[in-house]
Amino acid sequence: MREQELIVYKDFTEGEGSLLYDMAYLMENYDKEGEGKNKAGLLYDCIHRLLEMAGNHGFYGNLWHCYLSNLLVNNENSYSKACEIRGRVEGTINQAVLHDIVIFKEFYDYDFTDMVNALSVKGFELITDYVCSDSGSKVYNSRIRERICSLAVKFKRDHTPEEMKETLTEFYKDYGVGKFGLHKAFRVVHDEEGVKIVPIQNIAHVYLDDLVGYEIPKKKLIENTEAFVEGRKANNCLLFGDAGTGKSSSIKGIANAYYEKGLRIIEVYKHQFQDLNDVIAQVKNRNYKFIIYMDDLSFEDFEIEYKYLKAVIEGGLEKKPDNVLIYATSNRRHLIREKFSDKEERRDNMHGGDTVQEKLSLAARFGITIFFAAPDKKEFQNIVRTLAGRYNITMPKEELLLEANKWELAHGGLSGRCAQQFIDYLLGRKEKVWQ
Repeated sequence: MREQELIVYKDFTEGEGSLLYDMAYLMENYDKEGEGKNKAGLLYDCIHRLLEMAGNHGFYGNLWHCYLSNLLVNNENSYSKACEIRGRVEGTINQAVLHDIVIFKEFYDYDFTDMVNALSVKGFELITDYVCSDSGSKVYNSRIRERICSLAVKFKRDHTPEEMKETLTEFYKDYGVGKFGLHKAFRVVHDEEGVKIVPIQNIAHVYLDDLVGYEIPKKKLIENTEAFVEGRKANNCLLFGDAGTGKSSSIKGIANAYYEKGLRIIEVYKHQFQDLNDVIAQVKNRNYKFIIYMDDLSFEDFEIEYKYLKAVIEGGLEKKPDNVLIYATSNRRHLIREKFSDKEERRDNMHGGDTVQEKLSLAARFGITIFFAAPDKKEFQNIVRTLAGRYNITMPKEELLLEANKWELAHGGLSGRCAQQFIDYLLGRKEKVWQ
């Protein structure tokens, strides 16, 4: 086999590529005498790793084909990153990629029958038609797993390397490549190796329609986000208002609604603001649109992390990339705690107004601010009725609303979150209150 001749699809991590190299060694040497390795033992080890991969990734069918497909969709190289979201590109790079796909197709079409018989290995058929368990995947959610397993089947139907290359390019166009292509949401990790953007495996399946009411705030958020994903001018966005009114849920809904259009969400916490420049540097040249999301953002007087944020949003020498926006949620309109003493200082100090302006300047950098108000009693009851219907709760209307009123008085007051918690309470009761 010719794994050493790969030009573009190289630089697999040790964990990703070791199985490929071991299989290539066996393909070349299983029938040769005098080789030092225990080849039967190595093949059993390869079978073991494929089965472990199936358990971790949720793959099924031909696990060798799934493994090769997984390598191709995760390898971030000059070609795959150029094709992500955009599709086919022109230039000499296509010849280099086709050279590599020829090699991958040799791996893909390899017939293991002679190797298995020569090494007297039992159980190889386990990996050629594998049925996965229902325990799910530790690495991918079911949506991603299905895409990779389906790609493996499509490759089997491709008769030529050219067809295989076209199938792979279409995958890059539809879904992207690597972690940014396969996942919707990410968090930031700073370890001894530096700043890393790592996938969030399971984002909550929240959609904007799940948020009862708030049509005007949702409309403003949707309009700004659609402008962003379509390449038009858009603003950084601050969602502020009372607790439990759906600010964070709206961001999750945006992530789910616009993933197919190339939108990705990166969650950053306040203590990570000094890493923002590194985060932006890692995403600025990708074809996706990135929202850097900051939940429950607010600052006390003694906290200075907001200065990093101010410089990143607007004011630093380096221009913020066009594919990056910042969305934040907060219970405070002006984000930084304000005191009556600030106004006293303004009267008593020649430059006392600077203190006030400093505290207002961060919020002013968000071009769009969207207010989420707590519902009144009537709106709260409408939310409860809507959620009860959604979950098939059959409690009589009068009893439902009476119990909801009791619940909100004891559990934080009128809010959408309180209504959802009340419905969850009903669903958890032993008495049957739903069909």
